[in-house]
Amino acid sequence: MVEAHLNVAQDAPGTSEADNPRESLVVHFGPDKPLKLDAGVELSPFQIAYKTYGTLNSARSNAVLICHALTGDHHVASVHPVTKKNGWWETMVGPGRPIDTERYFVICANVVGACMGTTGPASTNPKTGKPWGLEFPVITIRDMVRAQAMLLDHLGIGTLFAVAGGSMGGMQVLQWAASYPERVFAALPVACATRHSAQNIAFHEVGRQAIMADPEWRGGRYLIENTNPRRGLAVARMGAHITYLSDAALHRKFGRKFQDRENPTFSFDADFEVESYLRHQGISFVERFDANSYLYLTRAMDYFDLAADYDGILANAFKNSPTRICVVSFTSDWLFPTSESRAIVHALNASGARVSFAEIVTDKGHDAFLLDEPELFAIVRGFLDGAAHARGLKVAP
Repeated sequence: MVEAHLNVAQDAPGTSEADNPRESLVVHFGPDKPLKLDAGVELSPFQIAYKTYGTLNSARSNAVLICHALTGDHHVASVHPVTKKNGWWETMVGPGRPIDTERYFVICANVVGACMGTTGPASTNPKTGKPWGLEFPVITIRDMVRAQAMLLDHLGIGTLFAVAGGSMGGMQVLQWAASYPERVFAALPVACATRHSAQNIAFHEVGRQAIMADPEWRGGRYLIENTNPRRGLAVARMGAHITYLSDAALHRKFGRKFQDRENPTFSFDADFEVESYLRHQGISFVERFDANSYLYLTRAMDYFDLAADYDGILANAFKNSPTRICVVSFTSDWLFPTSESRAIVHALNASGARVSFAEIVTDKGHDAFLLDEPELFAIVRGFLDGAAHARGLKVAP
């Protein structure tokens, strides 16, 4: 295994981090360290890109793993090398933030199958010397977590003080608590569920079909053929982004206001502000994300069904777990409604696990976990302070 600074993200052209003061790190796992996938094959060689924040204490007991969502990456609390925007969870992670990098050693890794430095469908297939494309094996949430565990082993971190994440990141948190309970002292799954609903699978399928219907997709071989299914990926992003919001949030932000005009144009231009907003979301997304990665990661979420791995009994996934778990949901999240979080809590109670639950009243929708939500900040800070006290870590005054 080799660890090095990742100056250029392997899987996304134009993602040089040479001007970024905090370069990504990358770990290469050779043929002697294959990643065993649920699909029944081994991925080897492969690499993981990650970033760290804060300092690991001498006891190696203050590590916090952050798991990113579908379209996130490891730039959780630092400037993104492509968009030049602040990290996607800088409201939560950083000095003095609820996940305080002056107290904790924070790690965030790009998941397997993604496109910001970790091996995925845009990476080079060692057998052909060309991008994997659809020859890349299908991956699962559990595969992502296995790869993260391998990264922690490489870093010499046996146990995590906490693991936290929202949406697809929350799924990874739940998988961590089920697969490696002895390695996780505290867990924070936010705005997620233990399985994808039929409605969510349906939304993902619409997005995938939009990508695959783009003639530039070329059967997934667009990198080899020097094309890019931008339009299809943009439409997929537009459709998905609607599910991250709520009707109230869209109405408050846009209503039926026209974009830079007083009257309709009686055409199919972006007359309404909400149309312009969605088009911007789609266009900006294609600059930083790989279309095939979108297919693979949405499929990983679709396949996620934690209870299925335990004879259909969710409580068995957490049986005798020593992990302290805090489940958080939002009242206006219709992508992962509170009923899904309550099912997690009921299963944890049935398994005898230590669990707390908070439903936050907000009209911001699923994306509330990424936004300025003071109640969420207070809950996370309080939960981690309590866990730190229980573990003997110093709690800030």
